[in-house]
Amino acid sequence: MRDYLLTLCVTAAVTYLLTGPVRKFAIATGAMPEIRARDVHREPTPRLGGIAMFFGLCAGLLVADHLQNLNSVFELSNEPRALLSGAALIWLIGVLDDKFELDALIKLGAQMISAGVMVAQGLTILWLPIPGVGVVSLTPWQGTLLTVALVVLTINAVNFVDGLDGLAAGMVCIAAAAFFLYAYRLWYGYTIEAAAPATLFTVILMGMCLGFLPHNMHPARIFMGDSGSMLIGLILAASAISITGQVDPDALKIFEGSTRQATHAALPVFIPLVLPLTIIAIPMADLVLAIVRRTWKGQSPFAADRGHLHHRLLEIGHSHSRAVLIMYFWSALIAFGTLAYSVHSASMWIVLCVVALSAIGLVLLLLPRFTPRAPRWAQSVVPPRYRRRRPAPVVAVAPEPAVVEEERIPVPAGLHGSTAIGNRARFTDRRKAGTPS
Repeated sequence: MRDYLLTLCVTAAVTYLLTGPVRKFAIATGAMPEIRARDVHREPTPRLGGIAMFFGLCAGLLVADHLQNLNSVFELSNEPRALLSGAALIWLIGVLDDKFELDALIKLGAQMISAGVMVAQGLTILWLPIPGVGVVSLTPWQGTLLTVALVVLTINAVNFVDGLDGLAAGMVCIAAAAFFLYAYRLWYGYTIEAAAPATLFTVILMGMCLGFLPHNMHPARIFMGDSGSMLIGLILAASAISITGQVDPDALKIFEGSTRQATHAALPVFIPLVLPLTIIAIPMADLVLAIVRRTWKGQSPFAADRGHLHHRLLEIGHSHSRAVLIMYFWSALIAFGTLAYSVHSASMWIVLCVVALSAIGLVLLLLPRFTPRAPRWAQSVVPPRYRRRRPAPVVAVAPEPAVVEEERIPVPAGLHGSTAIGNRARFTDRRKAGTPS
């Protein structure tokens, strides 16, 4: 655990220290796009924050390679090299997009090529647990197609939620924290070496997000841009692929004590195996709703609009910071609720706590729709928004004395109508003006 903490701190420190120079570089190179109709910020803000995050990724992998307890990840697996290759490619395309605004189809093709690069180096899905069927081995083509689809969906899901200051980085950091706890438990709890790469990827991803968040919280001084959102989306997808498609479910010993068919039919058995997919439930839901909404209107699925979940929170009446915190709350509830249920699936208290927290989240979500008034005894402890308004005291105002308007003496219009007081003749008498007739 100390090695993981050291890797996290180094990654966060490098990302944090490089974000300031990257911001100056973005301003100098003109990577400050004009404010678009769907944007919520009011001043042009530099992008290219993904540059600092990518160098934080490189620093984290370099430090982990020189640590005794983490060096085995690089010796026994080729997944770190596969991740770095795919991340470098998608990061380069993101930097070009932040500067020159590339076409959506070009970015989609780059995402698929990055996923293909990782598949070619061994980072792919080998088998898949299916409820009611069991563990299904995939052919190379099936594994490749499923891996590419998961990478593209995750990248675009993270990219779609990157609409408010600190939203994407915070949500991915929460998901990575829950994912790290699950992968760390598999590695050290079940001594499964195949879970080691995912554990390393998630801790580095946490460091990248934590190092960038101080510069990106509202009001943001720099945006991560597509170079950052696509990068962290790819790392999150790589972690999900590594833990879901590389770890053999039989090694978890979850089938002991009952028949295999009965266990396959039980939902709690498969929750630990689909945890990497549930931690991105909020971004994925936003992605699906965006595709349905744009297709229904006859638009391209990649057309930008103001219909995302965070935009709707602002339309309801939430402030910028409160909307971000609400999205944080739901991400943490889904990720850590699924994690707790995977550890103790027989505990009913976990389900009750999740239901209670969900009810609290719904109340917070719909709070601007109504403005309840607190009782009089609680007026001093509630925010001013929920206090009862006291009627303003009526103050008798003495009538003002009548102002006698002074009689104005009409002044004849001057030459060329330069005097604006008094009556003017409709036709100027040129003889009176001293001009010849």
